[in-house]
Amino acid sequence: MAVLTVRDILEATRGRLVCGDSETFRGVSIDSRTISEGEVFFAIRGGRFDGHDFVEKALLRGTGAVVDSVPGRLPAGRVIIHVSDALRALQDLAGFIRMKRHIPVVAVTGSSGKTTTKEMIYSILSQRFRTLKNQGNLNNHIGLPLSLAGLGADDEAAVLEMGMNARGEIRRLCEIAVPDCGVITNIGPAHIGRLGSLHAVRDAKLEILPGLDVAVVNADDAFLMEGVEAADFDGAIITFGMDSEAHVRADDVRVAESGCTFTMEARDRGSLPVALKVHGRFNVYNSLAAAAACLSLGMGLNEIRRGLEAFRPVPMRFELIKGDGITLINDSYNANPFSVEEALRETLRLAAGGRAVAVLGDMGELNEYAEKEHRAIGRMVSAMGVHVLVAVGKKMMLAAEEVEQAEGKDRLPRTFVFEDAGAAERDIVNILERGDTVLIKGSRMMSMEKIAGSIKNVI
Repeated sequence: MAVLTVRDILEATRGRLVCGDSETFRGVSIDSRTISEGEVFFAIRGGRFDGHDFVEKALLRGTGAVVDSVPGRLPAGRVIIHVSDALRALQDLAGFIRMKRHIPVVAVTGSSGKTTTKEMIYSILSQRFRTLKNQGNLNNHIGLPLSLAGLGADDEAAVLEMGMNARGEIRRLCEIAVPDCGVITNIGPAHIGRLGSLHAVRDAKLEILPGLDVAVVNADDAFLMEGVEAADFDGAIITFGMDSEAHVRADDVRVAESGCTFTMEARDRGSLPVALKVHGRFNVYNSLAAAAACLSLGMGLNEIRRGLEAFRPVPMRFELIKGDGITLINDSYNANPFSVEEALRETLRLAAGGRAVAVLGDMGELNEYAEKEHRAIGRMVSAMGVHVLVAVGKKMMLAAEEVEQAEGKDRLPRTFVFEDAGAAERDIVNILERGDTVLIKGSRMMSMEKIAGSIKNVI
């Protein structure tokens, strides 16, 4: 936990002390509902809220507030610091705290696998270091600085996930976090609707490169590697992969009841077996990315293996739940075309002779690409041999249309269509049969976890 003085905040934010004295703060908060005693409240203005409306409530428990609009009535016994922009002040404070500490910082970005890779790196680094990570999915222009502001005097390393919706966002996050090592998991069509093209998505992810000592990149992603090779990057590059001659690679990948096993080979460092407690070829990639990042920080192979084998699935990210006759794969946290394809492939493999049931919700942030990408999912489901498609949402209905219109209808999946997750939640158990392997996946806005919860209640 970061310990901050008024002087620290004034120096970092170039703010003005309006009232109060030299209090010491024990952390920061942007939520008046959860702020703890001794924390300083940052009154962030958002699209749906304005933190200034909650300053009075926050100060009932918090010790001070950073505002860009001074309240009309100043509180007794509390600190008020005025800045030009409260969000910028939070970001500047996080950067100030980070630069006070000479510790390794790893940043993780990519179109999919960011959170799992971040958690794997955390598990490995924790074998040796007291490590800070951003909690959950707090990976944006608010969440990352909020997490980094919690960097304590006893923290010895940090790993931070970096998300983005627009060009320039990862560049700004790197200005705040100043990472030493950056990981790019892959490039896919996530956010393509906002950015306009796959090249623009890649360019936005490559904003992580300037200033890094080490870049860890996916050697099997030819499109990513093309961008990295064209970039003016003068740091070290460490590659990972399975199909290429990467610095860190996996061989002899096998599926076990409890997860995946493989031999990890690190160039010039040796090899050793690894037994993951998670399923999916994509998770082998995530583990290789994590291993490569930690090797760059001087971690040993045995420490890396212990960290990977100690890792457990992140909730709602290909979380495997075996019940009485039905296997549920709760991958409901988010979805994009790339991650849906990977999840479908692994679901079919796990079905192993039983029915593969794909319960798919709308994919967000595709904009003008939405119809094309959802229809492509329908063709993919048919071509792969999925047995049942449960389409949830108006856009995923287009995938169901593609299934119905395809040739060879006797071989096609059975289709069920629901307007939203609530409707699907009520009927899903009537669609399932004993022996089914059921994938639940959709963008966050679709609340697909409701359907997963309904299934969990009966298996």
